[in-house]
Amino acid sequence: MSRIEHAEVFVASPARNFVTLRITTADGVTGHGDATLNGRELAVASYLRDHVVPLLIGRDAARIEDTWQYLYRGAYWRRGPVTMTAIAAVDTALWDIKGKVAGLPVYQLLGGRCRDGVLVYGHASGSDVPSLLDDVARFREAGYRAVRAQAAVPGVGGTYGVRKGAIYEPAAASLPDEQPWDTEAYLRFAPTYLRAVRERYGFDFHLLHDVHHRLTPVEAARFGKTVEEAQLFWMEDPTPVENQESFRLIRQHTTTPIAVGEVLNSIWDVHHLITEQLIDYVRTSVVHAGGITHLRRIFDLAALYGIRTGSHGATDLSPVALAAAVHLDLAVPNFGIQEYMEHAPETMEVFRCGVTLADGLLNPGDAPGLGVDYDEKLAARFPYNPRYLPVARRLDGSVHDW
Repeated sequence: MSRIEHAEVFVASPARNFVTLRITTADGVTGHGDATLNGRELAVASYLRDHVVPLLIGRDAARIEDTWQYLYRGAYWRRGPVTMTAIAAVDTALWDIKGKVAGLPVYQLLGGRCRDGVLVYGHASGSDVPSLLDDVARFREAGYRAVRAQAAVPGVGGTYGVRKGAIYEPAAASLPDEQPWDTEAYLRFAPTYLRAVRERYGFDFHLLHDVHHRLTPVEAARFGKTVEEAQLFWMEDPTPVENQESFRLIRQHTTTPIAVGEVLNSIWDVHHLITEQLIDYVRTSVVHAGGITHLRRIFDLAALYGIRTGSHGATDLSPVALAAAVHLDLAVPNFGIQEYMEHAPETMEVFRCGVTLADGLLNPGDAPGLGVDYDEKLAARFPYNPRYLPVARRLDGSVHDW
């Protein structure tokens, strides 16, 4: 039995804000978990420091499942992004410790490899169609086998997914940026650039597109039908996910695969989508859906219904979350694809991560545990920087889903 002796919460901003939990056992073994919730980081940090850390001291670090149940059921107020992100940080850190104690990488504890590497997709974007096409070429030349394509809608400054610098980061160090949005212009324009990508580069790679919750169900159905000739790997988040029955309407009108789930936090949130086979890929992430323990449950349920995984993996998830995702991706039979964005150099100096990319595939390495170290002294040089994600407004001034 190895008791938890310390649990520390670090908040730092090496290029962007991250919340990191470190658990240390009486034997001196440490484990790390990501607790980052983009734009609401301090809420999770407080939840951990003020409510969870006191409960961890003295507990047996090996009892991962029991600790998960204790934190979930014991709080009474269940689910939600803050609670599930905090639980995820503890769970992931305990898996890291278990791997180090066993002397094995976490994927071995999950049953070993189901595949040689984890297929990822990159994020190509452009301010217009020519620049998007150039960016797709960059990812293809780098060996990516799957590429997401997003281009700025002409005359619409609030287009989602268009990178302004080397690293895509929509959050801003100010009050939320209120961006204009025109659904009708998007519906006219987006199919043209997806067709242009296929016309230029063919069909020997996977092409993805993120709608980012911006369409009504019937608009999403129309969009999916229109882009069928582009043979998308998926259209992501075609409509807000709160009304899950609406995905049935989309299903009835298009064969374009649907990916949903990055804003969902538990197996109960995706149960209807999965059991009614309303989606093709479930995008819940290790950091926002209760850690490795709970995400494995979601993936196992999805496997029963022929639904594959496609976890969220933008740079608002730290390298700790990336490593945890890749370990799980290796081990589940119904893996589909993993979102991947390169972190900024400052991030990778603070988080020393063993995950490597080659030929469009990620591998976590064979270091015991997750294979990630956190340099808290270096992190202290990057103080927390309050940031907010944008807010979208339609041209008539009304708030729209961003």
